[in-house]
Amino acid sequence: MCHSENQKVVGVANLSQIFYRAFQNAYLGYYVNVEFAGQGLMREGIRLALDYTFSTLNLHRVEANIQPKNTASINLVKRLGFTQEGFSRRYLKINGEWRDHERWALTVEDWVFK
Repeated sequence: MCHSENQKVVGVANLSQIFYRAFQNAYLGYYVNVEFAGQGLMREGIRLALDYTFSTLNLHRVEANIQPKNTASINLVKRLGFTQEGFSRRYLKINGEWRDHERWALTVEDWVFK
């Protein structure tokens, strides 16, 4: 995602493990360039990605797995309408250590195209 005024990279959002048929799900990953953190730009970028996910890819749900201490990321998905669905112990190995994650999800029925 690039800033509309100066074209600098604000951050990245990606969808992985896209499944169709009965599941129609994808995993959402994202990160922000520290220069743009806290400015609300990632919310806008991810909102656009979610519009694409639900309207063009026709997926039913998106999941985001977030470390419990990452309050900025948790607040971001809350503002986008995600619901916490669970907790995964030792979910992902980061910097050589297994880290717990909260599982957040959003379904097309709960998404308001903005």
